[in-house]
Parts: sequence; structure tokens; C-alpha cells
Amino acid sequence: MQASFAATLFDEWSRLGLRDVVLGPGSRSTPLALASAAVTGLHVEVRIDERGAGFFALGRALATRRPVALVVTSGTAAAELHAAIAEADLAVVPLLVVTADRPPELHGVGAAQTIDQLHLYGAMVRRFDDVGVPRLEAQSTWRPLAARLWRAACGIDGVPGPVHLNVPFVEPLVAAPAPLPAGRPAGHPWRADDELAVVSASVDLRGQKVLAVVGRGVSGVTVSALRALGWAVIGDATAVGALAHADPLLRHDGFARQARPDVVVRLGGAPASRGVAQWIAAWGAPVIAWRGAGPVSDPDGLIERSLPGLPDGAAPQLVADASYATWWEGASDGVERLFDRDTAHTALDEVIVARLVVQAAGRADAAVVVGSSMPVRDVEWWAPPRTTPTYANRGANGIDGVVSTVLGVAAGGRAVGLVGDITFRHDLSGLADGLGPQGGSCALVVADNGGGGIFSFLSQATAVEPASFERLFATPRTTDVAAVSRSLGLDSVRVATAGDLDQAIATALERGGLSVIVADVPDRSTNVARHEEYARAAAAAAAAAASVDP
Repeated sequence: MQASFAATLFDEWSRLGLRDVVLGPGSRSTPLALASAAVTGLHVEVRIDERGAGFFALGRALATRRPVALVVTSGTAAAELHAAIAEADLAVVPLLVVTADRPPELHGVGAAQTIDQLHLYGAMVRRFDDVGVPRLEAQSTWRPLAARLWRAACGIDGVPGPVHLNVPFVEPLVAAPAPLPAGRPAGHPWRADDELAVVSASVDLRGQKVLAVVGRGVSGVTVSALRALGWAVIGDATAVGALAHADPLLRHDGFARQARPDVVVRLGGAPASRGVAQWIAAWGAPVIAWRGAGPVSDPDGLIERSLPGLPDGAAPQLVADASYATWWEGASDGVERLFDRDTAHTALDEVIVARLVVQAAGRADAAVVVGSSMPVRDVEWWAPPRTTPTYANRGANGIDGVVSTVLGVAAGGRAVGLVGDITFRHDLSGLADGLGPQGGSCALVVADNGGGGIFSFLSQATAVEPASFERLFATPRTTDVAAVSRSLGLDSVRVATAGDLDQAIATALERGGLSVIVADVPDRSTNVARHEEYARAAAAAAAAAASVDP
């Protein structure tokens, strides 16, 4: 009956729209592995490191906008998924997590690969089920169970995110399934945010200065709709089509005071910029949230009204003062013009790398995946507006599994990833399986500054004795990133100029497969000084904008 139970799960999920299964190899999960591999139309990706498997699955779900099934064996394999599930929870990404387990009689007696897996992921999952060892007399409940898990993951009745099914299996683990219970009608896909809309008649924004701050989960279609309403739209690194350079502009007090809106609208996650958050609080303007793109980040407790769905682009009462948005656009363009010069022979720094990655991905119509710490900030603050889908693990904001997330997005498609050298080393095991059987093209750019660059911007850099700072926070490592990549059979090249980086990304995407491009950038202290230079230049553009009333 175990084989029939597992086969029914994947048959039902396939009917509902499942296309990707990510599998960690193991013995106790044999019925699940065999069942998933037997379903026509399912892509089964086998990843040897369960932590990487979790983030690969997360990347696939982001890229395909469908739930992805994630299957592992019992014991620590299940525990390895914890970080990815935390990210999926906070980033509202649907995962169908299925953990095989030992049967009850093997718990508490010292059996191998046996831990307590009940509610292993706590409140991070939208639904948890453990139906015990599958029994023939319960077969009428198998398809409804699969459908309930699917609905919960998709957020049909709530917020999308991960669900967890724990399944104890007994020996023998290999068997042919019996005829399956009758199939059920097709279900619901994971809804994209641009499929939801609401007219909020009680909200009247006519003629007002509206600043929309958008983040994780908001689509480019939604950003375009908001801008069409005459709203100024700024956002995080993933916000496709939003105005660029909000953070450096708001560092200029004169600009920030002139930029005070009448209303702030929030959708999705929060930008990385502290300056944006601080000015929203300082302005004291009313803050309204729409929840259609998922939960709205509000760590400062500023949201006064929270509404379902999304702003309706056809609602006349939501049409704002377009001159305010035009003023913001002019200021953003002023910062962008600082970079309007031939940079082909320019030596790289981390800001230039971030800009070139976004531009190269746009030319190639490839997705962008940005690592945590400095890359996500450099893209948000200094890159031009994104024109292709852009992703970052901005739920929990960790560096865990970022390389695997890049690979998950790129599998079967095209993507450019940008990570730091510590983030790269943190997920080396993700490189071992590459893009998997679906293939694709992935240019993984590593900004190699010899350690954790973000700490050089924090108080630890000056408050801690230099040797201790290097050992405890910067954590430089001597392994050659390019050499490590080549040892895994990957194409890898080091570049030092803007022209060489441009060419390397274009070549990697054209060649296909996974390529690692190591960008030689200045040391961490020079990087801080370089960012300060860019900030001073941006201040001049902000001052020019501040001299004109919005």
C-alpha cells in the first residue's frame, strides 16, 4: 500500500499542476522517489545535499511560479531543509515538503536515522500532516490529503508557503503500486500577484503625492500599473521597473525633505535601505498597505490601513499627482547619468559589478538572482532599473543556499547570479550537481573581495581590534574561487575590467551550462571608500533635484 499511497500523491499533484520534484537520495524515501520518477511530465531533480536541495527547490518555485515538491529521507536529511523552509515561509514561496520517516515502533529505541520529525518545522509551514503508515482502508483519503496540501501551499485559503507531510514507511520499501483511487478535477495554481485586483472606494488619492514602496513578491506588471496611476514607485532589488537609486537620493536631507509624500503605499517586502525606512517614519505621512502581493513588511509598525488584493489601475480615485512621480524620476535619472560614460576599460568595483550584471541580464533576457549582504544592496541602490525577473532570498535574508537558489532559477532557462565570495563558499556543495538534467545557462558572478564585505560598513569595523575583526567578522578565506570551480569541472574565468565582465557573462550565457565568473574587486576598506565616493556624487544629483519643487 505504501507504493500506491506515494503514487497517488504524485498523480494528484501532477493533475493539480506539479511539474518539478527535487529529491534528496535515501533509503526510507524509496516509495516516494520511485513514485515521482514514474509520473510522466514531472522533472525529478536529484541533489545530494539536502540543504542545497531545499534552496534549489525554492529557486524552481520562484522561476516557474508553481509549487515544487521537495522529498527527503528520514533523520538529519529532514533537518537540513530547515533553512530553506524558513526562507520559503517568510518569502511566501510554495513548497510541498515530504519527509520519509521510520515507523512508530522504531522511535525511541535507538534506530538509525531516526529523529522526532513531528512538527519539525513548527509554525513555518502552512499545514502539517502525518497520516501514519499508509493503510489500504484509508485510500479514499489520499487524494483529498494531497489536494489540501496543494491548496495550503498555493495560498488558496490563506498565504502561500511551505507545507509539510511526514510519512512513516515500513520494510519492504520497494513494491509496485496497485490501481490508484479515482482521480479528482484539476485544482488551482499558485496565483501571481498581477491576477488580483481590488477597487478600494474608501481610499481617495486623487491629486495627492503618492510614494509606493514595493518589495519581494511584487511583479513587474504590478509596478507598471502603479506607475500608470501617477505614483512614484521605489523598491528593493527584486522590484522590476521601479525607480532606481532611492537610497542614495534620500541620504541628502534636502532632497528627503522635499520628497515628503502625502501618502505612502506599501506592497510586499521591505527594501534593504535603512534610509527609506527612516524617512517613511520621519515624514509622518499616512501609510496604506495592499496585501495582494503577500504579507507586507512593517517592522516599524507604521501601517495605518491594510487592504486586500492590489490597487486597481482603472480606479479614478487612485490617480495621483503625476508631477510628483515625474520629479522622482528626474532625480533618479540624475544619479543614473553619473554612470553615463564608456566603462569598458574601467577597473571593477562592487558597484560597477552590480550594474553590469543587471545590464547584461537585461540584454540577454535572463533572470537575475542576487545574493544577500552587499550584492542585494548594490543592486537596489546603484543598479539601473531591472527589466527582467529578479530574485533574492529576502525572506530570512540569509546567505544559506544562495548558489543553489541561483541554479534552481536557471535550470531549464537563463539566469545571471551575483554573490560574494563568502556566500559562494558557503554553498559549494550546490555546485557539485550543477544545473541538473534540465540544463540551461547560468553565469554565476562572484565579487571576490576577500571576506564578508558588509561588516566593513558596520560598527564592528571600527569598534573591534583589527585582527579580531578579520578573524571573527570578515572571515577571509584563501581558497581560490576560480580553482575550486574548475576542480568541479566548471568553466571559470577571472575578470578585472568592465569590458571583460560583460564579455564573460555574454559568453557564459551563449555557451550554456554553469560558468563561474570571478570578479576581482578592491579590498574591503577600499570598497567602503568607493561607496562613499559614489554617495557624494549622488548627493549632487539629489541637491539639484531638491532645488525644484516636486
